[in-house]
Parts: sequence; C-alpha cells; structure tokens
Amino acid sequence: MTLGVLAALGMAFTMFAGFWTDWLWYRSVHYSSVFTTTLWTKIGLFFVFGLLMALAVGFNIWLAHRTRPPLSAMSMEQQSLDRYRMGIAPYKTWLLLAVTALVGLIAGASAAGQWRVWLMWVNGVPFNQKDPQFHRDVSFYAFDLPWYRFLLAFGFATAILSLIAAALTHYLYGGLRVTSPGSRASAAATGHLSVLLGVFVSLKAVAYWLDRYGLAVKSSDFRATGNWTGLRYVDANAYLPAKNILFFIAVICALLFFATLWRRTWQLPVIGFGLMVLSAVLIGGLYPAIVQKFQVQPNEQAKEAPYVQKNLKATREAYGIDHTQVSEYSGRAATDDKTKLRDQVGQTASIRIMDPNVVSPTFQQLQQIRNYYGFPTNLDVDRYPTKDGKEQDTVLGLRELNLNGIPKNNWINDHFRYTHGYGVVAAKGTESDDKGRPVFTEKNLPSKGDLGEYQQQVYYGEKTTTYSIVGGPQKEIDYSDDAGEKTTSYQGRSGVNLDSPLNRAAYAVAFNEPQILYSGAIGDGSRILYNRTPKDRVEAVAPWLTIDGDAYPAVVDGRIQWIVDAYTTSNGYPYASRTTLGDTTADSLTATNNSRAVVAQQNQVNYIRNSVKATVDAYTGDVKLYQWDSADPVLKTWMKAFPDTVKPRADISPALMAHLRYPQDLFKVQRELLTRYHVTNAQTFLSGSEVWQVPDDPSNDSRDSVPPYYLSMKMPDQKQQVFSLTTTFTPNGRDNLSAFMAVDSDPRASDYGKIRILKLPTSTTVDGPKQVQSQFNSEPSIAETISLLSRGHSQVEYGNLLTVPLDGGLLYAEPVYVRGGTLKYPLLRKVLVTYEGRTAFEDTLDQALDKVFGVKGSEPPESGTTEPPASTNPTVRQALEDAQKAYDAGQEALKSGPDWDAYAKAQKDLQDALRRAENAQSSTDKPRTSGD
Repeated sequence: MTLGVLAALGMAFTMFAGFWTDWLWYRSVHYSSVFTTTLWTKIGLFFVFGLLMALAVGFNIWLAHRTRPPLSAMSMEQQSLDRYRMGIAPYKTWLLLAVTALVGLIAGASAAGQWRVWLMWVNGVPFNQKDPQFHRDVSFYAFDLPWYRFLLAFGFATAILSLIAAALTHYLYGGLRVTSPGSRASAAATGHLSVLLGVFVSLKAVAYWLDRYGLAVKSSDFRATGNWTGLRYVDANAYLPAKNILFFIAVICALLFFATLWRRTWQLPVIGFGLMVLSAVLIGGLYPAIVQKFQVQPNEQAKEAPYVQKNLKATREAYGIDHTQVSEYSGRAATDDKTKLRDQVGQTASIRIMDPNVVSPTFQQLQQIRNYYGFPTNLDVDRYPTKDGKEQDTVLGLRELNLNGIPKNNWINDHFRYTHGYGVVAAKGTESDDKGRPVFTEKNLPSKGDLGEYQQQVYYGEKTTTYSIVGGPQKEIDYSDDAGEKTTSYQGRSGVNLDSPLNRAAYAVAFNEPQILYSGAIGDGSRILYNRTPKDRVEAVAPWLTIDGDAYPAVVDGRIQWIVDAYTTSNGYPYASRTTLGDTTADSLTATNNSRAVVAQQNQVNYIRNSVKATVDAYTGDVKLYQWDSADPVLKTWMKAFPDTVKPRADISPALMAHLRYPQDLFKVQRELLTRYHVTNAQTFLSGSEVWQVPDDPSNDSRDSVPPYYLSMKMPDQKQQVFSLTTTFTPNGRDNLSAFMAVDSDPRASDYGKIRILKLPTSTTVDGPKQVQSQFNSEPSIAETISLLSRGHSQVEYGNLLTVPLDGGLLYAEPVYVRGGTLKYPLLRKVLVTYEGRTAFEDTLDQALDKVFGVKGSEPPESGTTEPPASTNPTVRQALEDAQKAYDAGQEALKSGPDWDAYAKAQKDLQDALRRAENAQSSTDKPRTSGD
C-alpha cells in the first residue's frame, strides 16, 4: 500500500513538474497570457465535450435499462444471460460511471486537441473576399468550416457510441432478441434505437450539406495539372447537384426513423435507409463518373477552362504572387560596346564571391579562437554600412558555444562554466585577400571592427540546445585572451529563478537531473536558461505561427538580435491549390543542414503570409513579435485570440528595419508555385506548354533544388541596386534557362516584396545553370587547372553560381575554393565567369570580368569626389524641395499610427517630384545631383 501511494504521488508530481515548469518559463518571457489562454481553452473544450459525450452515452444506457421488459417475459435466450446480469447487478452504478467516464475522457482529450480550430472560429475576422462558387466570405472556409466539421464528427461519434451502448443494454436486459421466436425487439427498444438512428441520419444530412461547401476546398488529382483544389466541371455539374439531392433524401429518411416512435415498425425506415444508400451509390458515385467520362473527357479543355481560371486567380492571391511582374527578356546582349558592358557589371550587381554555405570552416579556422566556440554550418548574408557610409553585402556568423570542444565534459562545465558564445565575425561578401581568405570587417576576441560597440555575449543561439544555470555562486567563463580566462556572471533577467526549493525540485524532475535539487553550485540569484534557440523560443510564445527555417543574427542598437520570419497559414482558401511546406522549401542546403528545414511541416497549406517579424535578444532572450502584414485576416484572428502579444509594425526601429529581409522559405514556396502559376490564361495552363521547374544545384551531385541567393542587384527596370533574393527556372525536363526571378528584399525600398520574372524566349536557347557548370568543367584549360588544384589531398569546392541579368544577356559568376593539404578549410582560388558564350577562369573576379569582356574596368572614383555639384536649374531645385517634403511627410505618416493612406500619398508625391527633377535635369548639360 505504501509503495502504491508513493508511486501515485511520484506520478502526480511528475505531471505537476511539467505543468509548473511550463508556467514558470512563459512567465519568465512575459508571455504568460499565451500559456493561460491555451490552457483554459484546452480545459474548457475537454470538460464541455467530455461531459457532453459522457451524458449522452450515460443517458442512453440508463434509458435502455429503465425501459427493459419484465423478467417474467424473458425468453430462454435471455435467461442464459441471467448470470451476467446477476454479476453486474451490485456494480451497475459504478460500471455506468466507469463507462461514461472512459468515453468522456477520450472525447474530452480529442476535443482539447482542437483548441486552434476553436480559437480561429470564435475570433475569426472576415477576409472581405468571396469565393466564386457559393459567394461566401473566405473566412467561412478558413475559420468556420473546420469547426463545423469537428462538431459534425463529434456528433457522429456520440450517436454511434450511444447506439452501441443502448443496443448492448437492450440485448442484455431482454429488449432485443436474436434467436428467440416472436418479436425481435420490444416497443421501447424499437423507439429508442430508431430515434438514435434518426439522429445519425440527420447528421448525415448535415454532412451532405457541408460537403457542398467542402467541394471548394477539396483536393483532387487533376490529370491536366496534377494537384488540384476547388470545383471542376464534374463537381459543379454532378457532385454538387448530387449532394443537394442526397441532403433531401437523408432528411426524409431521418423523419421516417423518428416516426417509428408512433408506428413501432422498422419497415419504412429500413426502406428509406436502403434508398439513401442506393442513391449515394448511383447519384453520388455513378452519375459523376458518367459525366466525367462522356461529357468532360471528350472536350476537357473547354469544359475545365472556366474552373481552371478560378483556380489560377485564387492560387495566385493565396500565395501572394498575383502581382508578379513577368517581362520578356531576350537573353542576348543589346550592345557590342565591351567597355560599356564591363562598367555596367559593378552598377548592376555586387557579385558575392564569399559563399556563406562554403566558408563556414574558414571562419571556424581563422576566427574560432577557442575550441569551445563554433560557427553554424551555413553563415548568413546581410547588409552593413562601410566606413564611407555605403552599404555592402556582408557574410557573418556568431561565435556560439560548442560544448563538444570544452576541455573536459562534466555537469558543472557543461551547465555552469561554459554557458555562452562571444561576438560576431563578419566579412565582405564581394572581396577576398591575396591568399583567398575572407576580408574580415569584424574579427578577433573580443570582436572588433566596423560594427562598433555592442553586447557580445551570446546566451541564445542556433547551436545552444542545452540548459545553463547562471547568475549564482559559480562563475562563468566569459572569454579567453593572452592574459588568460575572463570570468563573468550573467546579469540579465532571463530564465527562471531557482531560489525556491519547489522550482528546483520541479526542474530536477523535468530535466531528469537530481543534482539540480541539491547541488551547492546553485544558490541565491541562480537562474536556469533553456529553450534557447531562436526558433524554439518564437515557436513557444506563438504556437500559431509557422517558423522560417533560417533565423539570422544582426547587430541592432548595440545588441545582437536574432531575426526570425514567421508565417500565418491556412488550409481553407477556396480554389487555391495546396502545397506541402516541408517539400517545397527543401533544397540542397536543407538536405545537409536540418536546422534550415521547416521542421514538422508536412501538413498541406494553400494560404501563406509572412505576417510576423520576430526578434530574440542573444543576451537576454527577450522575444518580440511585430506585425508585418497588417492586412492579413489570419493574423488579425490570432491577435484577437492572443491580445497584446504582437506589437504594431510602427514599433520596428529604423535600425532593425535596415536588417529585415524577404524570407527564404516564403520565396521558395512562391517560386515552386510560379513554375506553373506564372501563366494567367487557362488554356495555356491546361496545355502544360509553359511549365517550368526549379533546377538542381549545379555545384554538387545531390540532385536537390538550387537554393535561392541573396545579393544586391538591379533588374532591367530598376535604377539602382536593391538587396534581392534570386533564383532561376528551366523548362520542365530540360536544362536550358527559361526564366530568372528576383524579389526586392529590402523593406526600406518602395517595391519591397515585388516579384519580377524575366522570361526568356522559347525560340532561342539560353544556357541554364547546369549547362553553364558543365561548360566550366569541360573547358580544356579550366579542366586542366581544376585537375592541378585537386592534386594531392586537395579538394575543389564550387560556390554559389550567381546569375545576373546584364544588358539583355545573362552573366554567370561562380567562386571556386580549394580545401587543400594541411589546411582543412576552403580558400578562394579562382572565379569562373561566363557571358555571351565567353568564359574566364581567373584568380579574382575583376580579372575574370576583364577577360570575358576584353577590356579593363574603369577605376572607381576616389572617396570624397562622388558628390556632384548642386544643380542651378530652378525647376530641379523646386522639385527636390518637394521631394524632401514628401519624404518627411511619409516618415511622419509611419510614426502616427501608422497612417498607410497618408504614407501611400507621400510616396506618390515623392515619385512625382523625383520624376520632375530628372526630366528637368536631363534637359541641361549639368551633372545630376544626389537627389536625382
């Protein structure tokens, strides 16, 4: 008895420890409302639906027992069950309670899992957009229909369990007979079971009615296009009428079952039920098959075209690709002036030769400093100002803690002494030194360079996956230099205080580490830090968001901030085709680095928005969520459900705004959809003649998709470089280039988020990435050099193959690294460049460009001489004054509210003023001012 009591208490405390530590963690990050809202929603659903199920099943068992026939009238068949009745007689009350409690617990647990569906239904806001078939607001499909389907499923489960329980009770107490002569069921049993069957058939009628709307979000395999969502011709002209007819048949059948209360005969209900089943087979199955076979297939394109057009429109809207700008691009240079082309390269793109996915070992070797530090497998690309104030593409990574590299692993070292990483390491993306190493702009330990002063300790990072106990009597190793180890004690307010014996006991149980309970290394001020990766923290405080696979660090206002992109998604956008995030975001990087993957997102969605930008402070762990897409109804719904958790967009500081970017996973989803949905004509879509594909990564043999690349560049219709995210397309099943795609990724740019596609003509062939890589490898002189570089124990590694539109043609550039001899890290040795069929393989990018174009690039102007003289044209001066006023008005509109209408008007006025200035200046011979 004692052991049993102790075991029960142990289990109870284990459950309590999990609950208590969760509550303490949410309170420590100031998101306790998320914990309480979620908890109370689950509890409410558990008790309401568990109680409803228990009452329904219990009532039907009680009613069947109460209406049992007298024992004297029992047949021989029933007398054989007498020993069972006698056996349960003393415990029938307890047995009834046990059965109802069991079904109630199961139903309650199932209902608690629907907390997201409930919160979306009760807080749903309209999309203000109607579907083309039933003209219902999209919110009905996204928020209402999932909840109605859950209620319907719960109703079916309740009716079936009640029917089974009532039938067993009637049989046990003589109300139903199987082998006995005479009537098979008593009048009471007949009425009781008929009502339950009537309820079941009524629910089936409701299901038929909801199935009508379900057709708008139904997925099917469409032979002409593959995966398909929404109504097709057969759905609108066969399935939809069939659902209407079956609904009325089910209603009539249900009424016949209810009428048995008075008629006491099964004849009519059974006939009605049989007709309903037969109708479901003929009307719901056979008739649509006939329509598909004899009406649709002989003239499929004409029949399906109107429905395909609806799918095209809805899919493009749901994935944010409806404003994609598709332009024709020749793929051939428009000018023969080689000097002009050579000079245009630097104006068109900042070609990055430091591949963040290759040079991490180089950072590790040159800037690790201590074995207990490490860099991520894939570094990040961001923009930082140079000393002259211009922005440049920068490759950077944090020097994070690597427990595998500490001198001796034990509990104290792993959790008390070595607790954090230290500093940012950054290098120019477009340069290398004469030895092929990165040109570091922030380096050494402590880190120093162009980033200025900032809090360098990294307590929260992508590689920080274990817990640490800080702030107590045990000192932490801060960093080591020539003078020896420097120690520190955590001064932040992050984590959970371990002063309380209850807290220590709870964490000892939760982490299965008894030393937390009694260790002398824990004392006054000790705090435990856990859930330390940026993705884990954002996902925990906002469980309704889908997190981007690539969190990246930035130095913002003297602190290291992890920036995390987050998405709102839905599976209920009518007519929009579905995609699986885990598949569409996979590429050659996620194949080798699981931390870059969208984990556990194998569920399908057909609506996505980058609605939230989140930050996680690398020192304090503070999590902040910012509303990014203020028009997204899904985000508005979640903000109603979890008020005061998401800050308005206006709270984003200019310093943080300078480091935000267009997210990779959203871009990868959109590019996958655009392989088919770049066309807007249904006939072209159905023919499949314009289907593209994302090419395989040419730099390796993995056969995984090429990842998108960040770089500063300008498209043909742009006047200056913009930080962009780019990719290429090839025709389906072929390797030549079919299109180039880029999206403006700098939120400070007026066209942020605008997708541009340069579509190449189908009448000519332009080499794609794989063909360019093959040409590189097959060029005799290049192949010979590669062979020489690979001698001994050296290994050649290809970097990112960048594609840049240049004067109608396409410039390809690829850095080549060598990891050789005793050096176990890659160094830049060569740069491959090709343009218009001319290829160069030189030591530097400038040398390769000079060789490709046959001329040397112009020398850049000296610093301090780039500012042109002010214009003397009065029209220009007035236009520039108007432009400044419009700019100031736009900034003021952002601060007040923000007022997006006023901001849009200010941006229009700004563009008009700049256009007037440019037109006036072009009419004179004077140089343009910086305002131009």
